[in-house]
Amino acid sequence: MSTDMLAHPAPPVATGIRDARHFINGTFTMGGTGRSWQNRCPVDNSVIGTVPEGGEAEVDQAVRAAHAALRGPWGKMTITERTDLLAGVADEITRRFDEFLEAECLDTGKPKSLACHIDIPRGAANFRMFTEVVKTHADELFRMPTPDGKGALNYSLRRPKGVIAVISPWNLPLLLMTWKVGPALACGNTVVVKPSEETPLTATLLGEVMNTVGVPAGVYNVVHGFGPNAAGEFLTRHPLVDGITFTGETRTGEAIMRQAAVGLRNVSFELGGKNPAIVFADADLDKAIEGTLRSCFANCGQVCLGTERVYVERPVFEAFVARLKAGAEALRHGRPGDAGTSIGPLISKEHQAKVLSYYRRAVEEGATVVTGGGVPEMPPELADGAWVQPTIWTGLADDSSVVREEVFGPCCHIRPFDTEEEAVRLANDTHYGLAAAVWTENLSRAHRVAAQLEVGICWVNSWFLRDLRTPFGGAKTSGIGREGGVHSLEFYTELTNVCVKL
Repeated sequence: MSTDMLAHPAPPVATGIRDARHFINGTFTMGGTGRSWQNRCPVDNSVIGTVPEGGEAEVDQAVRAAHAALRGPWGKMTITERTDLLAGVADEITRRFDEFLEAECLDTGKPKSLACHIDIPRGAANFRMFTEVVKTHADELFRMPTPDGKGALNYSLRRPKGVIAVISPWNLPLLLMTWKVGPALACGNTVVVKPSEETPLTATLLGEVMNTVGVPAGVYNVVHGFGPNAAGEFLTRHPLVDGITFTGETRTGEAIMRQAAVGLRNVSFELGGKNPAIVFADADLDKAIEGTLRSCFANCGQVCLGTERVYVERPVFEAFVARLKAGAEALRHGRPGDAGTSIGPLISKEHQAKVLSYYRRAVEEGATVVTGGGVPEMPPELADGAWVQPTIWTGLADDSSVVREEVFGPCCHIRPFDTEEEAVRLANDTHYGLAAAVWTENLSRAHRVAAQLEVGICWVNSWFLRDLRTPFGGAKTSGIGREGGVHSLEFYTELTNVCVKL
């Protein structure tokens, strides 16, 4: 490290205060609890700004505003009028691209090179795509015979479900929030969003967009706060909430499901994962290494679809481990806007402590540390950030906690296998079932293995390649329901069958 760097340290990442606000019935407010917390940037732990803590009163105001909006101008709009407004939302996100990028990187610390290609474009695309889905989706019609020979017609009508509670996570804040808000609004619902307490900025900024475009008050609402016995729980148990969509930990999903049982509200959950990658000896190793580096370490491993278990056919095991090690060690920590930054920090100091506890546990359980396992050396002005090293292990037993439990950090365990049947068995040996990746140049094997994996999505010779029209969700304890394209309509609308006797 140069003496010049020590003498002239870089300024904090969070220069200038950026306070968040609740957005209720078209108005920004601090609410009435008098409680707040400091939003900190995980790059250097500097203060971004203050976030108001919503309570039961703020949640009730937001839900009632959303409920009233269903019967106001929003509820009277045609599909074309509604989707034109949402297309305007997408355009405004794109116009304010740099503002959303700055807010997202402040909250998460992720490299701008990642967020500008994934997070912000997908935030706009989620509105554009679902406007097309609802405009082009055809209703069903069935002709049926009747005893008098005149027949009858049955046709289906879709109507909004009502007020949707959106509980969104911190790892891809704008992308995953709009993945829910986009289809909910396109179908004519209203929403109350409870973003993660770690990432409040882009949900708040989207309120400005809604007002700019002219979305009626009460259609989009945001209440900041925490989970149990706080804003999250107050929202999910509110009697005027008609559906709950949540992305996050499986245990939290179970708690929300218990609350949703009162009143029999619908739920759509994308929950935890302990996702496998299977690398066969006939794979193109260049592709497999590049794809697995991304699936293990992108967004500092904080991707629900990321890979934490890697199974490699024995003839290429040693070569694969050596090349993945070299790739992990080539990743560079740094500020979000630095050109050389390829990996950011974890979301918070709290999450850093959790991930490091798994790093220690892996060693205690007998792992061989191929690379990483600790905290990287950072410049003094960044040393208080939530940094961890990309980490690779081998040698753990299949029943070890680090192989069984979701770490949600930049790490993976690599294990050899000898047969296709063994690979499938190992991949399925988990109570999760979100995603998998298969690397092989044998087309028959690819189809055969993909069909046997107990997951919601299986990639072959790729990772994170998403067509938004396709069904997305998890199996087993990784979720309930499917969203994406027309599949989202099943959750965000209610169907009425009309039977007309001729």
